[in-house]
Amino acid sequence: MSDISSLGYVRIQVSDPDAWRTFAFDVMGFAEGSGPDPDALYLRMDERHARIVLVPGDVDRLLGVGWQARDQRALARVVDTVEAAGTPVERLPVTDADERRVEEAIRFTDPCGTPVEVFHGPVLDHSPVVTPHNSRFVTDGLGLGHAVLPVTDMDAAYRFYTEVLGFLPRGAFRLPTPPEYGPMRVRFMGVNPRHHSLALIPAGAVGDPGLIHIMVEVAGLDDVGRALDRVMAAGHPLSATLGRHTNDKMVSFYVRTPGGWDLEYGTDGLLVDERYYTAEEITADSYWGHDWSGASGA
Repeated sequence: MSDISSLGYVRIQVSDPDAWRTFAFDVMGFAEGSGPDPDALYLRMDERHARIVLVPGDVDRLLGVGWQARDQRALARVVDTVEAAGTPVERLPVTDADERRVEEAIRFTDPCGTPVEVFHGPVLDHSPVVTPHNSRFVTDGLGLGHAVLPVTDMDAAYRFYTEVLGFLPRGAFRLPTPPEYGPMRVRFMGVNPRHHSLALIPAGAVGDPGLIHIMVEVAGLDDVGRALDRVMAAGHPLSATLGRHTNDKMVSFYVRTPGGWDLEYGTDGLLVDERYYTAEEITADSYWGHDWSGASGA
């Protein structure tokens, strides 16, 4: 198993924090977390101070994908492995670690330019998690959810995450492409029982925001349905309608965020038993629903 245990947090720069405040708290139902930057938005889901941190800026841009290592020894092994693969590693100063509410963190860039952070020792907030619509997010032992990233060199990125960072292959989806381009696949990877914590999608170029989507899971179908009602009432564009995925079995919908990337909001995700799991290639992304005809961009 990987020394990385879960997707811990994401840090994203946003150009319209006012729109985000309404979208994140009033519509999607995140609890309001806390942090040192008075201008940032801290989206809380559990005992972590924030799982998603939104920092105001001129453009919408992914600032960092934060992966949790089990402990200090695991983080040290990650440093050694990444440096041995020829990737420079920056050890974040204590002030930056404190800002992220973790004991220790490192930073490096993956082969396609995504800023990656790995940390251990998250500082917990034991106050009650009060979400605006009484939703409960599923994170215990599984992490934030999953992130889907665009990559310009699938082979290099896939090797880096599986062979260097130790992510486990969790199947693929072959994209319909002309024969002259050869086979192109979306690759799914996991680090714990959640079917996938990371997916990589082939892209001709990677520009801002540098992110396809983030998935968060809630405890029940009613939570998903009520969130969908709020999205529709607020007029936010759906990128994909309600549906059930074939690989992780998640019942979810996708909404376009104010940052130009999608938020997948779902429930009932598959938990993998690694003793029996074998990676498979799906031939459809959903059993039903997930109509992408309204998608625009990412």
